[in-house]
Amino acid sequence: MEEAYKTIKDFEREPVPKEVRKGWLPMATVWFAIGIDLSGMLLGAQLGAGIPFVEALLAVAVGSLFLGVLGAICANIGAATGLSTTMISNFVFGAAGAKVISVVISISMIGWFGVQAGFFAENTVSVVEHLTGWTLPLPATAFVGGLLMMTTAFAFRWFEKLTNWTSPLLVVLILAALVLAFTQRDASAVLAPVEAKFSFGVAVSLVVGIYVLGTILSPDISRWAKSKKDAMIAAFLGFFFGNSFMVVVAVLLSKLLNTEDLAQVFILLGLSLPALIVLTFSQWTTNTNNLYSASLSMSVLIPKAKRPVLTLVMGVAASALAFIGIFDHFITFLSLMTMLIAPVGGVYAAEYYVVDKQKFSFQALHSRKLIGRSLAVWLVTSLFCWLTTPAPDGLGLLVFTTIPALDGFIVAFVLQALIGKAVFARKNR
Repeated sequence: MEEAYKTIKDFEREPVPKEVRKGWLPMATVWFAIGIDLSGMLLGAQLGAGIPFVEALLAVAVGSLFLGVLGAICANIGAATGLSTTMISNFVFGAAGAKVISVVISISMIGWFGVQAGFFAENTVSVVEHLTGWTLPLPATAFVGGLLMMTTAFAFRWFEKLTNWTSPLLVVLILAALVLAFTQRDASAVLAPVEAKFSFGVAVSLVVGIYVLGTILSPDISRWAKSKKDAMIAAFLGFFFGNSFMVVVAVLLSKLLNTEDLAQVFILLGLSLPALIVLTFSQWTTNTNNLYSASLSMSVLIPKAKRPVLTLVMGVAASALAFIGIFDHFITFLSLMTMLIAPVGGVYAAEYYVVDKQKFSFQALHSRKLIGRSLAVWLVTSLFCWLTTPAPDGLGLLVFTTIPALDGFIVAFVLQALIGKAVFARKNR
């Protein structure tokens, strides 16, 4: 049993050793696979129906560029320390404060796993019904799908192997669908005028918002990078191309086939079985990452528990949430996640890049029980995000960047930098 555990040891409470770290290419493959998910396809379909094609492409390029840069900034810290996002929070919030952050991240990721399992189930039910005439029960499909996705979240090595063979397969199947769409439909439909449902600025905001939380949690993956350079290259390429690829393809398919229904897109092209494969594995890789981050965070809260056991318990709990229909409230849940997690990235990034990089040493990890200024910045910024998040999920009383997650990162970064530098300067007088 002990030997089996060693094969899935993931160094959840210590730096990843240099000898087992990865180069930029396998790291980029992992992030690319995470970016290929149903959320991106849903967004692409909405952009295709709500904004002219050229503007949609530009919005995707600008938004994905920002995600790539932000992902590289956060991934650099993970590679430098070899630690997960929650372990890094020990440097910034103190041991007690990090436990608060670990609870927030764990609960958020478990809930988001359930939401994504629900997305998977809805599309799977639609495709299976078209293929066989059978109507699968939606709650049970979500639960079983969640349990299957859980199986590759026990270790980064398993997750990496999954992405190594699913990423090429998904790219081939998606490109095949795109080629068929262009050969079966009138290509001029791509440039056909549409009634604008939102502005260019809102389109960029949607592109950034769809995966900005992934950039905040990027240290969970980048801690496996051989060097900071490898981590930054991999994160930039993975977030930029992974995010933009899926969204652009969905924009094209939705315009060519005149539908925003993902399952219907493949069905109309006669690709029902490939659709089932694409919809399954695109969600599988993304949800594996959600559960992986959740278990890393919970490992900080319950240090005596083995991470595989935590993964099993949390995976079953997340699948149960999918069964009871948490995906029916996914907008509300996503808004709550944004308010609480986005400021964490701003706080740790400011502390590392502006305040005191030297403190990010594993030997000094538990030197402080609680760092009140960081916890105060996080709380204040989370409140600010609540004010900028549109109703009904927020108050919608303020407008800053129009992207609540970006609001949280920027405001937390600025506050942490200003307060931290003032405190640091006073201590060193």
